[in-house]
Amino acid sequence: MLALPIFLAVASGFVVVGVYTERKISAFMQDRLGPMETGKWGLLQLFADLLKLLQKEDIVPAAADRRLFLLAPAVIFASVFAGFAVLPLTPDLQGSGAVVGVFYLMAIVSFDVIGILMAGWGSNNKYSLFGAMRSLAQIISYEIPLGLTILSAVMICQTLNLQEISFQQGIFSSETNYLFGLKPLGVDVTNWGGIFTWNIVRNPFLLVAYVVFFICTLAESNRAPFDLPEGESEIVGGFHTEYSGMRFALLYLSEYAMMLLVSFLGAVLFLGSWNTPLPNIGPVRLADWTSGAPGTIWGNVTAVFWLLSKVFLAVLLQMWVRWTFPRVRVDQMMFLCWKVLTPIGLILLLISGIWRLLMV
Repeated sequence: MLALPIFLAVASGFVVVGVYTERKISAFMQDRLGPMETGKWGLLQLFADLLKLLQKEDIVPAAADRRLFLLAPAVIFASVFAGFAVLPLTPDLQGSGAVVGVFYLMAIVSFDVIGILMAGWGSNNKYSLFGAMRSLAQIISYEIPLGLTILSAVMICQTLNLQEISFQQGIFSSETNYLFGLKPLGVDVTNWGGIFTWNIVRNPFLLVAYVVFFICTLAESNRAPFDLPEGESEIVGGFHTEYSGMRFALLYLSEYAMMLLVSFLGAVLFLGSWNTPLPNIGPVRLADWTSGAPGTIWGNVTAVFWLLSKVFLAVLLQMWVRWTFPRVRVDQMMFLCWKVLTPIGLILLLISGIWRLLMV
């Protein structure tokens, strides 16, 4: 169970690094400096913000439903952080070895919708309620294509255990991997390792699935261009309009933790998890040198490095998208989900089934 406190520490520390990084990235993209005054290069700005939030009064509106209002941030926070329990960190470190890890993760993360509805309804504020209803419509809708892309990867791997999915995508796989997942080609790439055994190469259509997955996770995380539930220019701040102090900080922490969680899930399902991207090429055993055997210190260190590298690259891409694309309209958001991504997800699921038949 050592992996779980490590994950929680990484997620908590990521908020500090992530918020500062996002401010600097957005400033760079908009040709400005970002935080500069508090500490060297503005490095202490986050600590100043945290101190400010700790000192702010925890206000509960007089007309609010006090129980719902106070409980909502805790429900959202708990549902997001509980998702880290089943993620593998290295071949030897995993919070829980649940055989239905993927199912658990989808179920527990979906529970944050309840917290968002509690926050919007309990605030007794029309803008908060608008934001909560937008969020429900968005998250519930985008969970359909998200689930289809996840099922596509699960169908290729034939397991719901995230650690088993990780092992299948590297040189330690107990299952024979063929080039592009096509057994008729007869090219065994199991010993090659690296990117050749990742799911996006085992079934090249899973690269399209990962793109759909990434778009859906932006909506799941309420990230721009799908930040309609917060829509500052339209509904003040959405479901968290009435929150202040540490309860607002919990909601903010949950948003960044969700970014990290879906990036971890994408890396595990599609991008080789903790396996190295470098393959063995003849006598140059890059995969062997940069992986390390399970049960060794070198193996765990390299696994953590590769997994976190993939995760933070996905997070960086999320930030890049936020500061590049404008917010979409509600009708555009629904059109994209139901008429574009959901049909693509169904087609990918069908292709994955056919691909799996060819692999056996």
